[in-house]
Amino acid sequence: MPATEQQPADAAPGTPRGARRRISVRALLLLVGIAVVVYGIDQLTKFLIASGMREGQEIEVLGPILKLRYITNSGAAFSFANGYTWAFSIVAVGVIVAIIWFARRIRSLAWATMFGLVLAGALGNLTDRLFRPPGFGVGHVVDFIAIEPFPAIFNVADIAITCSMALFILLSLRGTGLDGSKAVIRKPKAPAAADVPSAEAEPPAEQHAAPKD
Repeated sequence: MPATEQQPADAAPGTPRGARRRISVRALLLLVGIAVVVYGIDQLTKFLIASGMREGQEIEVLGPILKLRYITNSGAAFSFANGYTWAFSIVAVGVIVAIIWFARRIRSLAWATMFGLVLAGALGNLTDRLFRPPGFGVGHVVDFIAIEPFPAIFNVADIAITCSMALFILLSLRGTGLDGSKAVIRKPKAPAAADVPSAEAEPPAEQHAAPKD
């Protein structure tokens, strides 16, 4: 018998062969576009803050509610876990590689937006860790946005990461797949009326053998 070509295990019934392997150009362009724009804004704002303010300086924007407060940190987003710069650099590289790997599978514009924000945030803070003092891989991240009464100071890359996590939770709760399909929850099928025994049905009458002469 001639060998038959099988569809991928994740292909939906009726999907043409190879359709699941095609790259969505729109989703890929959206992912890259968001990553480039947000990364550019992050690096531009950090450059302006670092070149126009001294470390520790504070400027009020909206009174005591919103301030520009220039600090540097060696930790993760929002100045958490200081002192683990190398670890976060390695994690950021892993995240970037994973996004590049999964990019060819993304067909949902919502998921492309989420991954674009993650990529921009990871690249933004990784750039600081690689090229800012005190050295390569251990550079301190520039933070400058302070909102009262929020205790941490953050930057544009941190905002991108936070928004991406919120979008990730929303898409997961809605059951949206990377290809844009929705998870189908199948309810148990109700038994047919013919399969349900009737409470009023009478038991079959006992048959007695006719007496022999």
